[in-house]
Amino acid sequence: VKMNYTLLPVKAHYFFFMAAMGPILPFLPFFGYIIDYFHKKRKIIFISLLIATSLFYFFMVFIPNTKTVVKINCKHLSSCNDSYEIKTASCQWSNGNSSEFIAVDLATYCTTSFDSISCLSANETVLLVCDEPDTEFYIGFTFWAFTILMSLGTIGYNVSNCISDAICFYILGNGCEMKYGQQRVWGTIGFGISALLGGFAMDFLNDDVTQSQGTKDYFPAFSIATLCMIIDILCCIKLKLPPMPKSENISRDISKLIKQPHIVTFLFFAVFVGICDASIIFYLLWYLEDLAAATGFTSNIKLLQGITVAVETLCGEVIMFALSGKILSRIGFGHCLSMCFAFYALRMSLIAAIPSPWWIIPIEMFMQGPTYALCYTTVVAYASAVAPPGTSGTIQGIVAGVDDGLGFSIGSIVGGIIYKIYGGRMLFIITSVVALTCCLAHSVLFNLYFKHSLDKPSNSTPLKTSHTTHIEASECETAKFVPDRNNEVTIIH
Repeated sequence: VKMNYTLLPVKAHYFFFMAAMGPILPFLPFFGYIIDYFHKKRKIIFISLLIATSLFYFFMVFIPNTKTVVKINCKHLSSCNDSYEIKTASCQWSNGNSSEFIAVDLATYCTTSFDSISCLSANETVLLVCDEPDTEFYIGFTFWAFTILMSLGTIGYNVSNCISDAICFYILGNGCEMKYGQQRVWGTIGFGISALLGGFAMDFLNDDVTQSQGTKDYFPAFSIATLCMIIDILCCIKLKLPPMPKSENISRDISKLIKQPHIVTFLFFAVFVGICDASIIFYLLWYLEDLAAATGFTSNIKLLQGITVAVETLCGEVIMFALSGKILSRIGFGHCLSMCFAFYALRMSLIAAIPSPWWIIPIEMFMQGPTYALCYTTVVAYASAVAPPGTSGTIQGIVAGVDDGLGFSIGSIVGGIIYKIYGGRMLFIITSVVALTCCLAHSVLFNLYFKHSLDKPSNSTPLKTSHTTHIEASECETAKFVPDRNNEVTIIH
């Protein structure tokens, strides 16, 4: 097997960058525009974003916890021998074997109102984990510190992810979009391994006091993420970026492109791809925790979540990213997107039907690949294929903006409302119906109007790396980029 050392730093970047996101968890086209406009500085901008993203996520480990953990002996509550500064709150009680959430209506100090607590029927010591009242929590430091750092970190991650794809396509060249999956699969491997390690670390490396209080110390996971990001930054320093043509008028080229009906349709359905992904990314692990609490599987829940992410990535995504190029070459972008929506509908309905959290493992093992991995490759590869010369970063930013930006926002907000009112099972049922509707609608529109606008991708397109240098796409794997004295890159065979 002959290794292409030119693409090795790209594979290493995806591995360690996604590994840094695994333990903890393209936003605006403006950032893609910056990369295209300042194309000679794109490497510096990219590395700066990676550093900023790492810091935003790492600082979250220092946010103080608002939960107050109180041990109360239920058989002594009615005597009021003890006084506690307890506010009206939603609490979770646990006797070690099972737990459930209860509504607690308490006075400032211990009174006979404790008799209303349902756990009085249990003649044993239990653990009450009480949150602050919503009105105080949402104006407190913890909530806003978490919101700001999580928002900035997520923006940084999505922008970095968007630029990563643009840089990957820069290096692969036009006509070699089908090779993208072979690079991106290393991000999946890194994400899966680090997610599994993060879940293991949080369940088994926390001290006994922390475990007994019903809380989790996330420092081990953040430590893994920080280490991976440091290695990723070192890998990116070694990246050799090829020269790229600069668009004379980026805004004009982009405006002309997005006015085409098939591009507008593609962007419209990309929003719904983001909505489907948001339901999984933001609410699947939450739903597993609620399902575990309802079915008595709360022990080692973080390990279960880590295993879930690991099988999603190491089983489903690895295979599908590796095969995505062949699938796209055979059936084309349009049919592939319709098929992905059908798999999303099936996946959501299966999640809604599981009786216990452990059933999620086989579902995610087989469904993550044909949904997220294949759909993601379809979206970014098509965006690269239609991008005018010198606008790849901007196009990737626009696509990421409607998918990971607008789609994620709608899915997160609407999904949160549905989850709060109707619960997690209903959320996934509704998302399944939405995905099935998108499948049928996109299939009809594609076959009636846009079939010839979204032809199958071809690997025979010349690779344009500059205004004067051309190599054939069949030479993508053997071409090498050699830097000169001015740090510009020349292609040799």
